[in-house]
Amino acid sequence: MENLLIITLIITGLNTLAQEKKVLTLQECINIAIENNLSVQRSELSLKTAEVNLMQANAQRYPTLNANGSYGFNWGRSIDPNSNLFVSKRINTAAVGASGSLPLLQGLQVSNGIKQSKTDLLASDFDLQKAKNDISINVASFFLTVILNKELLETARLQLKSSKQQLDQTKKLVASGTLPISNKFQLESQVATNEVTLINNQNSLDLSLLDLKQALLLPPGVEVDVVIPETDGFFTEIEDINSYDIYESALSKQPEIKAVDARIRSANFALEVAKGSLYPSLSLNGNINTNYSDAVDQIFIFDGGDPANRLVPTDFETSDGTAIFERVEIPSGEVQDYGVIDQWDDNLRYSVSLGLFIPILNGFSNRAAMQQAKINVQQAELNARDERNILYQTIESAYRSALAASRTYSASEKQVAALRETYRALENQYNNGAANFTDYQVAANNLFQAQSDLSRARYDFIFRKKILDFYLR
Repeated sequence: MENLLIITLIITGLNTLAQEKKVLTLQECINIAIENNLSVQRSELSLKTAEVNLMQANAQRYPTLNANGSYGFNWGRSIDPNSNLFVSKRINTAAVGASGSLPLLQGLQVSNGIKQSKTDLLASDFDLQKAKNDISINVASFFLTVILNKELLETARLQLKSSKQQLDQTKKLVASGTLPISNKFQLESQVATNEVTLINNQNSLDLSLLDLKQALLLPPGVEVDVVIPETDGFFTEIEDINSYDIYESALSKQPEIKAVDARIRSANFALEVAKGSLYPSLSLNGNINTNYSDAVDQIFIFDGGDPANRLVPTDFETSDGTAIFERVEIPSGEVQDYGVIDQWDDNLRYSVSLGLFIPILNGFSNRAAMQQAKINVQQAELNARDERNILYQTIESAYRSALAASRTYSASEKQVAALRETYRALENQYNNGAANFTDYQVAANNLFQAQSDLSRARYDFIFRKKILDFYLR
């Protein structure tokens, strides 16, 4: 039994060591969430894609240059690529070449395409900022929920401590005969109730810490806790803030508005690209090629001297089978090897040309693309209007919620102050036997509930005010 206890303690100690606890500030939580969040990572990949697209659009300004080569064998009757004569033998060929093209006129499609890619890159960057903002607000909500539950837990501890102290005092008064024993039983019941409340608040805190940890996407085995920030001087009036003024300020700052405006510009540049396809295009083209064939692996080099007369057999013969010769003049010279480098040098050829392309009738594909681009512009404008409407509705709701939270917090402060005085008065009367237990317990419960409501109102107001500050920054 003793060994089992030792093993249990060792395992418990190991589990405790395995759970690393991070005590984080709000900004640290936001930084971790942004680093780990998958939506942010997807936005970062979209931004990189936009950077690649811009690089490719810029490259359209430059000429194209491509090299080519081939090496192969031909069998049977074929054409010798050097002499262009029919031969019946195996021919080994090798050819190399290069070609290039420089766009001269393309209806401004290249320049407009570059401008479109630049605005797409801006829009992707704004999307990334929007994703980070969304994560920041979400994490701030979880963070403040943890702080609220911590305060509610502390309030429950104080309430339990007060009930236990009152129970000890009541036991003494019951023992002295000042109070009936029923008061002791009622206070014991209240202590048990406060203990249940403490356990429930602890559970709520644990769950809120779990929600925060999951929002940060921390690995298993890592536990989190938070640093409670200072809130002194934070509670300022918001009566003088106008929701429309907040909206006007946010229009020029919020990344989602900048993103939709950038996409309107991008759609207009795309329309100009589509219009450019209706105009002629002009390009400068060039080629260089050469080839080699082993069908001509030797060549006769004429030395300029007098030719020699020689008898050369023909394809004919006499009736008795005697070969018939003819006299031909054979140029003077020598046979030399005709290798790859020599053939490539001799067979080198160039070409330069201007290419003009005039679109006339292509199944109306270019005009259909232009009409679709116009529709895309209208769609982008509608998206921008919709995003502005959403922003205004969000800000107005946030303003109304913050205003209500401010008023609720102010009223809760007054309520707690009044109930605290009521509780103190009834506590003194109860201890002196001038008040019954029911009145005392109602006053204690009312104060506890008011303190809990004040905590909720405080952090609700903090969150709502932070939202307004976010749109005003």
